[in-house]
Amino acid sequence: MTVSILIFLPVIAALAVLLFKNGAAKHAALTFAIAELAVALLFLSRFVPDASFQFGTSAPWIPKLGIYFSAGIDGISMMMVLLTTILVPLIILTTYKHEYKNASAFYALILFMQAGLLVVFTALDGFLFYIGWEAALIPIYFICSMWGGQNRVKVTIKFFIYTFSGSLFMLLGIIYLYLQTPAKTYDLFEFYRLALDPHHQAFIFWAFFLAFAIKMPLFPFHTWQPDTYTEAPSAGTMMLAGIMLKMGVYGVIRWMIPNAPLGFLQWQSLTVMLAVIGIGYASIIAFTQKDGKRLVAYSSIAHVGLIAAGIFVWNREGVQGAMIQMLTHGVNVVGLFFVWDIISSRLNTRDTSELGGIAKVAPKFAVAFLIIVLGTVALPLTNGFIGEFLLLSSVFQWNIWMVTAAGSTMIFGAVYMLRMYKKVMHGETNALTATFTDISGSETLTLGIICALVIIVGVYPQPILHISEAAVNHLVDVVNVKFGPVK
Repeated sequence: MTVSILIFLPVIAALAVLLFKNGAAKHAALTFAIAELAVALLFLSRFVPDASFQFGTSAPWIPKLGIYFSAGIDGISMMMVLLTTILVPLIILTTYKHEYKNASAFYALILFMQAGLLVVFTALDGFLFYIGWEAALIPIYFICSMWGGQNRVKVTIKFFIYTFSGSLFMLLGIIYLYLQTPAKTYDLFEFYRLALDPHHQAFIFWAFFLAFAIKMPLFPFHTWQPDTYTEAPSAGTMMLAGIMLKMGVYGVIRWMIPNAPLGFLQWQSLTVMLAVIGIGYASIIAFTQKDGKRLVAYSSIAHVGLIAAGIFVWNREGVQGAMIQMLTHGVNVVGLFFVWDIISSRLNTRDTSELGGIAKVAPKFAVAFLIIVLGTVALPLTNGFIGEFLLLSSVFQWNIWMVTAAGSTMIFGAVYMLRMYKKVMHGETNALTATFTDISGSETLTLGIICALVIIVGVYPQPILHISEAAVNHLVDVVNVKFGPVK
């Protein structure tokens, strides 16, 4: 049993879904997505949580150029595999009360994107990593441009130009590393063995950093994100925010810092500063938003800023906190975007000033919404708490002033999220919200699963932390040795 099964099953599923029409396409897509989750859980049941790569596959692809289809799973990858395979069926389930023109293509693109994401999270070959990176971008481009909002074409082109430009810089970095290897190979572990001087590592650092900072997105490379999240169809927004932005975070951990430790060390203070500025900037902008979906988009920038800060300080608590926070942020942000999808589909507005009193007419919806909001603001015993605690602790060890700034702006996040909830759910109903109907069917199931994850992971996070702990500790130790006496 190798990781190839995980990668190619969504591709086969996507091709099969193209044969179905209308409602049958969504049922087929959900069935295949659940099957993929079952396979991932089977891998998890056989996974040994140490620092090794497991379920590996390595086959010649273009051997004359040193390119192999090489992939495997360690604890860091397993977290990302779980994130992807858990969220994709949930995202498909959120679409059950929507009708899409050319539905078979819509669901096939989601499954193709899942395959690209899994390639990124498991690739052990630089060329394969780049192929997966671009393979995940192409489906979301079509999802946003074909099924998005009124300004979808303009916004999607901006998104594509931003991310594709960053990808080209990353490709240059990968090719440069390839040329430095004695055997002329794209093998990740051969990259790790290189001992480039700080000047050349600085080039590698910036080549990777531009691609990953745009994808996360990190301030000031974030300007494509709010418009894209707002204009994309809800399922596309969930794929972007829940999973795709984690490609950038994962890339920093797996590809940027280990391959250019001395280059990273030269610019470490700047990266931490940009991450912390992004938290404050996004939190302040979120305060001014009346569009609920756009508010969640800015809150996502703030949360990713904290994840990035924890990674850039580079200690065990920070990287481990980033791993669990990527998982919990994915669950929570999908829940928040689904909440706003329900509201906008029923009331045809996302303007918080036009809403109010929904809790009186939709109590089940109000409870689910509140649980997700509490997870997002990291209330103790919810899934967001343990990751945020580890991240803030890691930044505190690096610089007390940075953690003060980061912690203060995260408090702002709690204020604007709870204020949003109050405006939408409390107060008196009006002519618009009085017609709101409570959740039912697939909506209840989806929000129920998300709420269960918020509570279960919050109450007992240790099994999740244990998955990545050994791999994180090993990688941090390996990189710290490369820092040498400079660190």
